[in-house]
Amino acid sequence: MPLETIRHLFRALAGFGRAMLGSLRDLVPIIAVIAVFQLLVFRQPLENFGSVVAGLALVVLGLTLFVFGLEMGLFPVGEQLAHAFARKGSLPWLVAFAFALGFGTTVAEPALIAVSAEAGRLTGGGEAWQAALRLTVAAAVGAALVVGVLRILLGWPIQWLIIAGYVLVMVLTPLAPRSIVGVAYDAGGVTTSTITVPLTTALGVGLAGSIRGRNPLIDGFGLIALASLTPILFVLLFGAVWPVGGVGE
Repeated sequence: MPLETIRHLFRALAGFGRAMLGSLRDLVPIIAVIAVFQLLVFRQPLENFGSVVAGLALVVLGLTLFVFGLEMGLFPVGEQLAHAFARKGSLPWLVAFAFALGFGTTVAEPALIAVSAEAGRLTGGGEAWQAALRLTVAAAVGAALVVGVLRILLGWPIQWLIIAGYVLVMVLTPLAPRSIVGVAYDAGGVTTSTITVPLTTALGVGLAGSIRGRNPLIDGFGLIALASLTPILFVLLFGAVWPVGGVGE
């Protein structure tokens, strides 16, 4: 086996070990809370203790593999794509990619599917309404990434975009059907998924690092905040355009 390959293998193993230690560190507070309440409040041992331990071990392993995969794959890919688009110098392609990235990573998000299905069940919205809600949220995230990319390119201050967005939210909230308001506000949270966040971050940081005069720390972050804001606006408008049961209640 070539020496360089062995070095890469040892670096990968070292990175995996660090990721596993990080996963254990992150899970310790959760385990401690469960143990304290189980032993001091309920004063009884855990049922199926062996299954619980095995499940926790699988959680640690799964979380480690996920984090390690992000560091090896998604973050580098996102930054490489951002650098490539910056070198290409084509704004239409960059905007199209940003929208497609936001839309594609959101439309199949399990949390969004669950929220859409539950909202449809409670409001009487059919499958078409639920699908339209998902597409609306996905389009909102795509639009957020487009605005975020333009902000990085043009140097727009992030705080004014956020302030203006939430002012619009406050204006639209009283005008939207009451049955959609809670769904709209929750839609902003379900978009920050385990896939969307790392790719979005990598895109912003990579793009800001590729443009002269931009600081990746100052200009590269903020896309996730926009991706949490625009779904609220889009869903409030969606509820006004396509009302379902519970309107005015």
